[in-house]
Amino acid sequence: MTVVVPSVVLAAGAVCWRIVGGKTQVLLVHRKERADTSLPKGKLDPGETPPQTAVREIAEETGLSIALGAPLGTIEYTMPGGREKIVYYWAAEVDDGIVNASTFVPNEEIAAVEWLPIKAARAALSYDRDQDILDRFAERVKAGTARTFPIIALRHGKAVPPGSWDGPDATRPLLHRGLEQSQNVAPAVAAWSPKKLISSPATRCLATIEPVAALTGLPVKRSPGISQDAYEEGTAKVRSIVTKRIRKQESVVLCSHGPVLPEIIDAVADATNTPLDAPLRRAAMLSTSEFTVLHVSVEHPENGLVAIETHGPVLD
Repeated sequence: MTVVVPSVVLAAGAVCWRIVGGKTQVLLVHRKERADTSLPKGKLDPGETPPQTAVREIAEETGLSIALGAPLGTIEYTMPGGREKIVYYWAAEVDDGIVNASTFVPNEEIAAVEWLPIKAARAALSYDRDQDILDRFAERVKAGTARTFPIIALRHGKAVPPGSWDGPDATRPLLHRGLEQSQNVAPAVAAWSPKKLISSPATRCLATIEPVAALTGLPVKRSPGISQDAYEEGTAKVRSIVTKRIRKQESVVLCSHGPVLPEIIDAVADATNTPLDAPLRRAAMLSTSEFTVLHVSVEHPENGLVAIETHGPVLD
């Protein structure tokens, strides 16, 4: 007899939060069909990455157009029927402008949304697993690290091999696969609503970040300081570029090359007094079109990174 192993269901959501009268409030959703109260979340669509899903689902369930903050980890549980489910969560701060622009109206799935203080929200949640996620967020609030900004290190997509290209290395274009990777990963990068896009002037890097620019409407600043040529010549300016972004507390995407990415990660670690341990080193070893998000505390940037995460394209 053949035993069919149930597939894993992936989903993503967020703890949406805001400050009202000096107190932190979080957003809950009341689901009509299940008659429960939970954190907003939903299943990944084919070809989606978890960050992309989180932003889309929050918009669909609550009417809020959010930018992701730092990750809060995952929860895993068994659904009715025996299928395993993994849900990814992030924090997501929203301001009055975002709340006032909400397009939410009660519907067949979500009967209502409600902002509550953390303690009251915890009591209102129907599931222990949601309470666990909220507890993780509450720890960040207590530590003063709930508000963060991201430094996103993006490696270029798969390019024409050096041995197959007659021109200068910096002019090597993306392969068709690399173009597909870049298109697929762009919504995930855009999920953090970066305010600045900086790229090596190499053709393969510019082509990789172009879909992000199209989604965000931001111009791409070409910076020879994070190019592979500058790295090999010893003229790279990675540390000064990273230090400036952290000083400005400005969310940024830095699109660069495999050999340069460890330098970017090292510069962020040094600027935030974060030990350059094995997980952080692994976060610098990216495959084509993968990216690492380094979350820096707004209030305490000198006390180490709040979180680190790595994502990549989802292609067949």
